[in-house]
Amino acid sequence: MKIFLDTANLDEIREAASLGVVDGVTTNPSLLARETGDPEAILVEICKTVNGPISGEVVATDAEGMIGEGRHLASLHENVVVKIPCIEEGLKATRVLAGEGKRVNMTLIFSPTQALLAAKAGARYVSPFVGRLDDVATQGMELVADIIQIFDHYDFDCEVLAASLRHPLHVVEAARMGADIVTMPMSVFQKLLKHPLTDIGLKRFLDDWEKVKAQMAARA
Repeated sequence: MKIFLDTANLDEIREAASLGVVDGVTTNPSLLARETGDPEAILVEICKTVNGPISGEVVATDAEGMIGEGRHLASLHENVVVKIPCIEEGLKATRVLAGEGKRVNMTLIFSPTQALLAAKAGARYVSPFVGRLDDVATQGMELVADIIQIFDHYDFDCEVLAASLRHPLHVVEAARMGADIVTMPMSVFQKLLKHPLTDIGLKRFLDDWEKVKAQMAARA
């Protein structure tokens, strides 16, 4: 399973990328708006930092506008994936851009039928939003499972990218289901490595070693 970061913060991306386990990055207009500097320059710098798919999202809501923005975003760097919302105009734009060989990440997926239509339109990735469904008393992970089951029956060249993940259990569940990709904010990514028993065990090992060193020094 590939791990993406859902952020446009270069400090976070560089820190996570240094661990060697980050495969890509997803951004959106809201994330880029939080950062200081030109959004396109930030997107290019992210592409230089992580050699993998980097999603940059269009802001147009009509097919013609999305196609124009998508072509421009894709021209910024070979790693850029065009992120398009799952609406009627988005499907039209996805068909055109995919036909030109550009990768599309269809976002704001909240139903299996949306994912199915996105894959048929040529999307390279579909992004079901788990946490936002949980927020409205719906099991978000069930959507991921449904999409995976449907895609397993067909030969779609489309990966399931579980998005809007709020905690490590979402990541575990997505991995157990067989999601191709998970994307998460830095706060969730950092929790994947943390466990109190690891910290306790390491402290115990180091404390014991200090005792050994003290005993050796006393004998010298």
